[in-house]
Amino acid sequence: MVYLHGWLGSARDWNAVQPLLPGLALDLPGHGAARHQTEAAASLPGAADAVVAAVEAARVERPVLVGYSMGGRVAMTAALRHPGRFRALILESTSPGLRTEAERTARHAVDEARAAQVERDFAGFLHDWYRLPLFASLDAVPGRVAATVAERLLGDPAELARALRGLSVAHQPSYWDRLADLPPTLALAGALDAKYVGIVEAMAAAPTVTARVVPDAGHSIHRERPAAFIETVRTWLAAQ
Repeated sequence: MVYLHGWLGSARDWNAVQPLLPGLALDLPGHGAARHQTEAAASLPGAADAVVAAVEAARVERPVLVGYSMGGRVAMTAALRHPGRFRALILESTSPGLRTEAERTARHAVDEARAAQVERDFAGFLHDWYRLPLFASLDAVPGRVAATVAERLLGDPAELARALRGLSVAHQPSYWDRLADLPPTLALAGALDAKYVGIVEAMAAAPTVTARVVPDAGHSIHRERPAAFIETVRTWLAAQ
């Protein structure tokens, strides 16, 4: 298994699942130990190629590539740029991209505003970010939002803003018509995350993709319900 975290995260985000699903957790450009990488690395093609280089350096043969949110989009990019390199993909709360140029233009404006706020007031941004409906289910465990914000504050605002600008879905081509080119893929969404339930169910129209919805979970399944995440992944892998 090779694990890719989401925006603002780090390799540590997978600590809860690795005891039972061990693997190589990587820091994406601008995050954790991968701060201060080149400008080219802070792009979807650059990040995807960096993942493949790390896998090759670790001498991992045809691993299962697991990506959450932004990390899932990096995973799809890596699989499409390097056919045959990965045995399977597991995509958690991940979109194949926006379908139209108008949607990408609108998202670019949103992410530019977010990046500017990160640079201007990182703590304030994090407080607002983890109060978005997308992360409402984090509140199910008292103190989890506060702990998450405290962990994220360890990041470098300038690097995270650069990563958001470079790795934004606004710069990603639509992969909707290329899902059939992926290796066997498990697309996961939390039942409380209605937007991504719809996305993964639509992705399952491709012959390569299996969709699974995890009960009582929101956007961040592996952090909210790690045991359910592990069981769902194990069951699917056993059937491959």
